Amino acid sequence: MALIEQLNQDMKQAMKHKEKDRLAVIRMVKASLQNESIKLGNKNLSEDEELTVLSRELKQRKDSLQEFKSAGRDDLVDKLETEINFIQGYMPQQLTEVELEQVIKSAIKEVNASSKQDMGKVMSTVMPKVKGKADGARINQLVQKHLS
Repeated sequence: MALIEQLNQDMKQAMKHKEKDRLAVIRMVKASLQNESIKLGNKNLSEDEELTVLSRELKQRKDSLQEFKSAGRDDLVDKLETEINFIQGYMPQQLTEVELEQVIKSAIKEVNASSKQDMGKVMSTVMPKVKGKADGARINQLVQKHLS
């Protein structure tokens, strides 16, 4: 089922159950998807494009979460954590640490990387394979660890 259809069904359910927070998040995600569709000029987004939008929304909230935590805004921290949980429900299953390390090791072998200077090559090989399934910062840390 396409993501937009899933969002529409979940939106109806959230309305019926009067889940205001969930409804707000679904509407924001739908709006982001529609904006991306307009920006790209095609009516239906591919699964990869939808994943890009979801990842962007998730990253924005995670960045804001760190800012609010450091500012001591517990009221906004709770709200953002709830939003992050809702968005993660639409993301693909995240890779485990072991699976991620296997992908990184195979990418290092594939591009014959030997030092941190080859990090760009490794990252450009790894990222398309794990798009939406792992956090970019975590991937970066693991690649650095394996190249040092």
